[in-house]
Amino acid sequence: MPQFRQDLTTRRWTVIATERAKRPDDFAGRGASAAALPPYVPTCPFCVGNEDKTPPASCVLPDPASPDGKRWSVRVVPNRFPVLLTPQDGSEARKRTHRGLYLSMDGCGQHEVVIEHPDHSKTIATMTVEEVTRVVHTYHQRFLELDKSDWNQLIIIFRNQGEAAGTSLAHPHSQIIGAPIVPQDVRCRLDEAQRYFDDNGTCVHCDMLDAEIRDGTRIVSANPGFVAFCPYASSVPYEVRIVPRRHASSFGVLTDVEAGLLARILRDTLSRLYKLLSNPDYNYVVRSAPHHSAGEPHFHWYLEILPRLTTAAGFEIGTGINVNAVAPEDAAGHLGKAS
Repeated sequence: MPQFRQDLTTRRWTVIATERAKRPDDFAGRGASAAALPPYVPTCPFCVGNEDKTPPASCVLPDPASPDGKRWSVRVVPNRFPVLLTPQDGSEARKRTHRGLYLSMDGCGQHEVVIEHPDHSKTIATMTVEEVTRVVHTYHQRFLELDKSDWNQLIIIFRNQGEAAGTSLAHPHSQIIGAPIVPQDVRCRLDEAQRYFDDNGTCVHCDMLDAEIRDGTRIVSANPGFVAFCPYASSVPYEVRIVPRRHASSFGVLTDVEAGLLARILRDTLSRLYKLLSNPDYNYVVRSAPHHSAGEPHFHWYLEILPRLTTAAGFEIGTGINVNAVAPEDAAGHLGKAS
């Protein structure tokens, strides 16, 4: 029988329909051509030597192997086609305008691109742990910098891998956006965490993590700082959540040691997906507490990986309930063998 499962962190339902089950091979192949990408593309604005094709960098990490220190390992630049524009006057960033029934505000914020590696053909799954650690350190540095602006209510770190995930450039990169509002989806996660805390006096994410560790069937990977598992109510096939063992509501409190451990488990998890599903398209996002909620006891930041292997159809659109043909227990088992 198909089974409805509810995500404790959102109260959203997913149908686990294993009678539609697909093998990992059935999902493979969409991103396989990426392995053949060249290390340099003359027209790519993110490749080495093409730095003049992007706005001036706001942050540059030098390549530690560069003898003169001039070669970069990670660059952060303003997005040339931003979702939100940096306001000239921060005090006006959250000003609302009412027109009859309708509400609007200027699209103020900050939008940056993290160019993760000089090599065009690389991806997080194929980088070294040291290279991914530099990317994670850059995420943390830019998160703290954008969070200094009081009008940035929410800092979103995300990565789009492949066309199905919405990317337009193959060169390895992530994005960071500072937004002046806390949207409804984020409010839902905060409200559910608060409700659970009020009812039980504990963090829902900490309790879920403890339950997953005890159960063990959905664990993908673990180290002293983080655990990666396929959530009980995974909304898509091979969804993975990476949760820190230390309770903290904000990504901003990440330590240097934790940055290295996060890089290690992120690379390990994406490498398993890369090998099992032949470099699938995916999105990942760091879900952190908003600016004014940092330090709250009920929320717990985490990183969510959503492979783009299926397309929502009429039932999903009509009900808001995803149908997942791969049970998370099976997904975790497949990923666990893909090391």
